[in-house]
Amino acid sequence: MHALTIPSAGVFLLISGIAIDYLSLIKSIDRPVMNYQQLLPPESLRTYVRYYWVLEYTARDGLPHAFAPLADGCPGLIYQQSDTGVYFDREGKTLPPVFLYGQTIRPAAICMMGRFRMIGACLAPDALRSVFGLNAAELTDTCTDLDAIAARRGIHLSERMLYSLNIPSQLGVLSAYLEEEIGKNKRQSDALTQQALLLILQSRGAVSLRELQRQANLSERTFERRFNQYVGISPKLFAKVCRFQSSLVQLKSNRYEKLSDIAYDNGFADQSHFIRTFKEFAGYAPYEFQRQSYGMAENFPLLRK
Repeated sequence: MHALTIPSAGVFLLISGIAIDYLSLIKSIDRPVMNYQQLLPPESLRTYVRYYWVLEYTARDGLPHAFAPLADGCPGLIYQQSDTGVYFDREGKTLPPVFLYGQTIRPAAICMMGRFRMIGACLAPDALRSVFGLNAAELTDTCTDLDAIAARRGIHLSERMLYSLNIPSQLGVLSAYLEEEIGKNKRQSDALTQQALLLILQSRGAVSLRELQRQANLSERTFERRFNQYVGISPKLFAKVCRFQSSLVQLKSNRYEKLSDIAYDNGFADQSHFIRTFKEFAGYAPYEFQRQSYGMAENFPLLRK
């Protein structure tokens, strides 16, 4: 299963300071109805959870619809609840009701039918390690059944979510579970990785990685290995994802006259370099991406059939 990247690190470039954001309903006869919102987690979780998101969706044509998670620099988790019980990826692999995913690098898709609700958490870039004690690199471009992880503590997470009456109570279940994981694991985030992440994000991927390595007083190999364990990808690739995310924000907001403006504003060598990078992470060149997608839940666009 390829990565499932939904709202995340490059995303907090997008949504910094936003507590809640509603997508307009798509009101055509043959198009689906989609409602998307973002919610801040409890104060106690904000070091580990950037935001929660909820996507409610109703397809009117009885056909599967594909959502295409985009590379955004953060791992996350998703709970799915559907009247059809059909959740599968582009390759036809069935997905579990609740799963944890790592960094998304390759273009991916989640396909669903009928009416469903998805509740997700956009986690901090190093949360797979600091919250769950996992080697983040092992989940890059893939996912794992979160019920299996929770069951080790005797928690049946998807059942608790299913029998919760509404979205606030489901988010409460999710928050309680994450707080328990954090409390029992008692793992501390790596200070050097945290500092490197902060500087890369603040610079939108334009910081000197050699300088970061020098400040950390680590060899290039040791610095990269530690970053990979906590974040799931190399510092160089993480910076590249941040530049992609920054360019995506500019593209969606129409703050440019020509594509070369986006390229130079976001640290790409030239327009062709920008287009290649955009296609690498989105699966489409910039203008083609705009034509292929409708309905944008942050980094989780709905693709045309």
